[in-house]
Amino acid sequence: MDRVILHVDLNNFYASVECLYRPELRDKPVAVCGDAEARHGIVLAKNYPAKAYGVKTGDVIWEAKQKCPGLVTVPADFGKYLRFSRLARAIYGDYTDQIESFGIDEAWLDVTGSVGLFGDGEAIAAAIRRRLREELGITASVGVSWNKVFAKLGSDRQKPDATTVITRENFREIVWPLPVEELLYVGRSTRRKLANRAIFTIGDLARRDAMDLRRLLGVWGETLWSFANGLDTSPVRHSGEESIVKSIGNSTTTVRDLVNIEDVKLIVYVLAESVAARLRRHGLKCTIVAISVRNTELYSFERQSKLGSPTFVAGDIAHKAVELFTANYRWEKPVRSLGVRAAGLVTASGNVQLDLFGPNKTKVENLERAIDAIRRRFGHYSIQRAEMLIDRRLTGFNPKDEHVIHPVSFFGR
Repeated sequence: MDRVILHVDLNNFYASVECLYRPELRDKPVAVCGDAEARHGIVLAKNYPAKAYGVKTGDVIWEAKQKCPGLVTVPADFGKYLRFSRLARAIYGDYTDQIESFGIDEAWLDVTGSVGLFGDGEAIAAAIRRRLREELGITASVGVSWNKVFAKLGSDRQKPDATTVITRENFREIVWPLPVEELLYVGRSTRRKLANRAIFTIGDLARRDAMDLRRLLGVWGETLWSFANGLDTSPVRHSGEESIVKSIGNSTTTVRDLVNIEDVKLIVYVLAESVAARLRRHGLKCTIVAISVRNTELYSFERQSKLGSPTFVAGDIAHKAVELFTANYRWEKPVRSLGVRAAGLVTASGNVQLDLFGPNKTKVENLERAIDAIRRRFGHYSIQRAEMLIDRRLTGFNPKDEHVIHPVSFFGR
């Protein structure tokens, strides 16, 4: 028996959540944007009235306002979006325990084992859409198919608040005429390579010889061929301790060049404290720490390393980040910008293998939670590490409001 896979895509998610908090904006063109002063001044999401004016995700704010003079811009608040994402996930959990997030606003559900209880895939999709609308006040488009790739294509077909069913009988009529770039993971570079071989639609791709595509794109060509022919068999993973986001990070371009390891340590601790505070806020721990470094010649690189155990302690994150930097930077040029990212996220309440001979982290974790409470009440700068006072010009910034959340990859197992 074929699997029954749903892909749920929450419509205009960020903008929809903002309109719930500010109902007077519901019928106005709205764009959720990054902070322009922090060099993140782009459109992250928009609602349908804004889309009608041609506003696109990724537009610079001034460009979006040229297209739509009446555009209302609101700052992103990922805390709210994560909360609604979790609430939506709780609804999905009433129908299956196989839920795989694809970013904060999308998820695959394998409901094969639930059709006997709730009806076929289309009926379950309708029930989920109704509950999202009635319980959370947001809408979703749902694709239903026997594999993940076609289910996602289905959720893209009709927006907002609609269900598209793609079956073995109709996929050639629905999927194959679509532009090839609509297939999962066909980006600009791949699209250009395919166009050079007169492959413009998903059907064109599906009808080519798999080995020819492998010679053109490597093993990835064969993977895309299987996607186009409905041969994707990747499972929808079970709900567990995996986070709905892949990583949380901060980076900054410093007010002056960093010329020694002491400068670097100061910035790393500022960034690590912000990342750790956000992990605690969302009930997460990380198992991987990554750094990004750019020098004054704009050469950049990223390195990452696993931790011995999951943590949301700033000192653990900073120590690993400094260790990575020291092992990989040769000081041929001063450093212009630094980033610290926490990845491999798990829930803070999950089961963790304890280190029999390592230190008990409970006291440190409780201390950092106490610091969070003090800062919530009295402000970010009410309590700081003493070393932050060494160079207030260098460390006098709060990156907590400039955070970046990265979605989970399709292949991120």
